Amino acid sequence: MTPIRTLFACLLLLASLIAPAASAAITQDDLLPVDEAFVLTATAPTRDRIEVRWKITDGYYLYRHRTGVEADAGFAAQPLQLPKGKAYRDEFFGDVETYRDELLATLPGQPTASTDSVTLKIKYQGCADAGICYPPQTRTLKVALPPAADGGAFVPLGSGALTGGLLGQKPQAGIDALPLPAEQAFAFEAIAFNGNELLLRFTPARGYYVYRDRTSMALEGAKGIALQAPRWPKGKAHRDEHFGEVTVYFDQAEVPVPLRRDRADATQATLRVTFQGCQTDGICYPPMTRRVKLSIPAGTVTPDSTPDVPAPAAVAPLPTSATTPDSTPAAAPDAAATTTPAAAEVERTRPPEDVLARNQGGATSLLVALALALVGGLILNLMPCVLPILSLKALSLAESGQNEGDARRRALWYTAGVLVSFVAVGALAIALRAAGQALGWGFQLQQPWLVGLLAYVMFAVGLSLSGVFAVGHRLAGAGHGLASRRGPVGDFFTGVLAVVVASPCTAPFMGVALAYAFTAPTPLALLVFAVLGLGLALPFLLIGFVPALANRLPRPGAWMETLKQVLAFPMYLTAVWLLWVLGKQRGIDAVGLALVGLVLLALGLWWFQRVRFATSPLPRVLALALAAAALVPLLMVHRLPVATAAAPTAEGHVAYSAERLAALRAEGRIVFVDMTADWCVTCKANEKAVLNTAAFRDLLATHEAVMMTGDWTNVDPAITAFLEQHKAVGVPLYVVYPRNGGEGEVLPTVLTRDTMRQAFERAAR
Repeated sequence: MTPIRTLFACLLLLASLIAPAASAAITQDDLLPVDEAFVLTATAPTRDRIEVRWKITDGYYLYRHRTGVEADAGFAAQPLQLPKGKAYRDEFFGDVETYRDELLATLPGQPTASTDSVTLKIKYQGCADAGICYPPQTRTLKVALPPAADGGAFVPLGSGALTGGLLGQKPQAGIDALPLPAEQAFAFEAIAFNGNELLLRFTPARGYYVYRDRTSMALEGAKGIALQAPRWPKGKAHRDEHFGEVTVYFDQAEVPVPLRRDRADATQATLRVTFQGCQTDGICYPPMTRRVKLSIPAGTVTPDSTPDVPAPAAVAPLPTSATTPDSTPAAAPDAAATTTPAAAEVERTRPPEDVLARNQGGATSLLVALALALVGGLILNLMPCVLPILSLKALSLAESGQNEGDARRRALWYTAGVLVSFVAVGALAIALRAAGQALGWGFQLQQPWLVGLLAYVMFAVGLSLSGVFAVGHRLAGAGHGLASRRGPVGDFFTGVLAVVVASPCTAPFMGVALAYAFTAPTPLALLVFAVLGLGLALPFLLIGFVPALANRLPRPGAWMETLKQVLAFPMYLTAVWLLWVLGKQRGIDAVGLALVGLVLLALGLWWFQRVRFATSPLPRVLALALAAAALVPLLMVHRLPVATAAAPTAEGHVAYSAERLAALRAEGRIVFVDMTADWCVTCKANEKAVLNTAAFRDLLATHEAVMMTGDWTNVDPAITAFLEQHKAVGVPLYVVYPRNGGEGEVLPTVLTRDTMRQAFERAAR
């Protein structure tokens, strides 16, 4: 085996070891109704002591500091006596105590002489180990006091059931029973009405309702058959605390769903529907998923002009409370229904009118998306994250001198590398999103192993430009020769590297184009990504093919060696930036390991340069093995735990969570949400120019506003759900929520002080 093959074998082996597995979404399939998870009873063993007991199901826990009991005026209660709980470090509450298995609280006091029963108002809050937290609960119990030493039994109020609701709200008259299990509260059925249409039926129980726009569906297992836009019946307008004006169904709703067919034969499939509903003036259920097996009869092939409903983002969960720890809600228990899904995901049931992908004028939408993609790709050339790579290409074109044929070939190979890479990254993102992964644009830099690998590449390129090592003809395909290697391979991989570093950046005009790409059919989506790449490669393509521009390049000369060495330093700075990102993801230990790897890489490449002309191949093999050993620290980095992000400490700044956002909005506060990432250069530029200034802090204080920051440096499904909710495909995303309800306003990608001032003034009105 030749040395280069040995190197590639080592690289492939190590890459296979450190490739991260796709993260599995946390599900709620076994999440119990709150009154089954925490079974509450109360008794009075004596007239001066009431015992309140929670039987806590395995896998659930209660907070000590969220537990309280109040008695009516007939019982002069003393402070509630709670046992010591288990110490726990909570993301939102800090150091707290929790209870598992059982909690027995004692309320001592003195009843009046005429009191024979006491009404208790009991408050508590708990969570499941799966990462789901219930909203704060309020229950009212009536406890009989013994006339002498006999123990009193638990006597519920009203019709013999606990009462209570979300955030302490009282249930509506006639709805004072315990919340029903999800399967009883929301019945769902589906049938294949005929070969070209399904019929869905949602039946909420009396006192419950279903959201229309919190519904998504997918047909699985039926190749060549896809769902189209559902035909919802007229619902009831409803003012929702969290979502504003929405449409809900209090009664049974039958929803026809047409099918688009590429084949006519009958098939078996599974329909998967995820929806969300609430109890009137009571609790709101997490998103629940039902699956129904279907036998779809033969049908008619659909004309191509019939548009499909775009593939869905995950249904964002209802916010639950101001104090619930952040979690990743998923599907509630499946119902044993009578249907099944089939392939072709379908996003929200009513297509928003403001998204290009859902515009019925498909051809117009595509042309607009392509135009915006071209402009956005062109602007990427000005992004700081791309400039170090473009300096390499500028050097290579300058080396071409007046050789027009050579300049054209270089431009074409560079463009090919850019196009292939953009399409590949886009295809990977689309495929992973279709498989249910919470991904957005720039997702690759959420992987620490890739961040470290890019730092290695940038450092190696810098070493090559500095003259530490030179790449011979036998290493033409290796990535380290991008800067100094002339020929198709070097130009092609320069384009590849430009895309890998550029893709986390989101230039103006790119957002709409990417939103279209992530919701359009795959061939059109890939076309959008290709045009993005064309925009990125366009400047060098023009230089290569327009002689008037090429003639303006300086002639080759001795100055080029100096320029090449100078250009090494932007590469070193890029490597430093990537190491900083790695430290944010995995901590200072990760940076130390990566630095050890860089030393091994430099030593191996230096040694290879020294022995490259040796007669024996052994020194070259050892040098390359030493350079390849630099990948071992990356394996160790990948296994390090995620670094804990520092909580915001400035006044008026809090970490993002859907629950806290809902609570702040319920208080009538203006909320500015900043979704950012450490690898997002545009985000950091906005922070430096606007968000971290005294003027912006004064703006927050003037409007008594709160700034919520979501850090997307690492994979975070909750933040991804927020991005999808606002039809954003990456960061930065800035949203200002007005003081008195209403939809949030999405701000431009690039912020200015005037933009922020005007947005806050609108929110205040």
